[in-house]
Amino acid sequence: MKSILATDFHFPSIKGKYVGKVRDVYDIDGDLLAMVVSDRISAFDVVLPAGIPYKGQILNTIAAKFLDATADILPNWKIAVPDPQVTVGLKCEPFKIEMVIRGYLTGHAWREYKAGKRSLCGVPLPEGMVENQKFPEPIITPTSKAAAGHDEDISREEIIASGLASAEDYAQLEDYTRRIFARGTEIAAKRGLILVDTKYEFGKRDGRIILMDEVHTPDSSRYFYADGYEERQRNGERQRQLSKEFVREWLMAGGFNGQAGQKVPEMTEEVVNGITDRYIELYEHITGEKFIRKDYSAESVEANLKQYLESR
Repeated sequence: MKSILATDFHFPSIKGKYVGKVRDVYDIDGDLLAMVVSDRISAFDVVLPAGIPYKGQILNTIAAKFLDATADILPNWKIAVPDPQVTVGLKCEPFKIEMVIRGYLTGHAWREYKAGKRSLCGVPLPEGMVENQKFPEPIITPTSKAAAGHDEDISREEIIASGLASAEDYAQLEDYTRRIFARGTEIAAKRGLILVDTKYEFGKRDGRIILMDEVHTPDSSRYFYADGYEERQRNGERQRQLSKEFVREWLMAGGFNGQAGQKVPEMTEEVVNGITDRYIELYEHITGEKFIRKDYSAESVEANLKQYLESR
């Protein structure tokens, strides 16, 4: 199976195209967006040279399911999924921040804590915590969205002072973030998983706040297996997790962590197939459904999107 690394669609309704790390986003008549989730994979802000078959389908399908599962909390951008790798939705004016919410002290938060910091994005952190320990209550640690390079931690006060969101809008963003995270936590628990941390992106359309982009996918979220969590914590052992972290670990073991002059380890067929298998495992655990491998191509994705756009 060949992965889809790039698309180049030309329909009369397309008014522009944006290429992100893993998505090709088409502007439809200046009113809608068609987001094509490619099989590209990135880590350490670098797009890796080989694509991962089925990855685009997996991320897009998980995101669509969670958008549907949270639609009673707030409106979202999704209108249709005309192909497993494509979502068509409302074009919004995005807030230039990502709402990161953390239920556990891990990842970036743990690295900051281990370095001695007891505040993250203006949020105080309790003393005496250990890696992967649950916070008394989930904390929100936003980042500013960088046009290039790494996103930067930012506090609520800095967001409001810099005009990235009004005080009223930011309060609503925090409320939505907590409610969506609570819903994701409930769904994960039914699958034997712990939703550890995640990020959400929001925009505005016609004065309303809209949930955008992917939701609760393994690329935007971290999950632990609930079974054995407490025992591993007591024994100081690493937690079993479902996320893209295994890709970063493979890269670091090969001497690559995104620094200038470093070379990405060879992505052999065995490595690529192994990553595909892990993504399918992620899909099946998160959704509780069996993933069916079917043939697909850039041509089939284009045909499905074209048919949808012509039928509107």
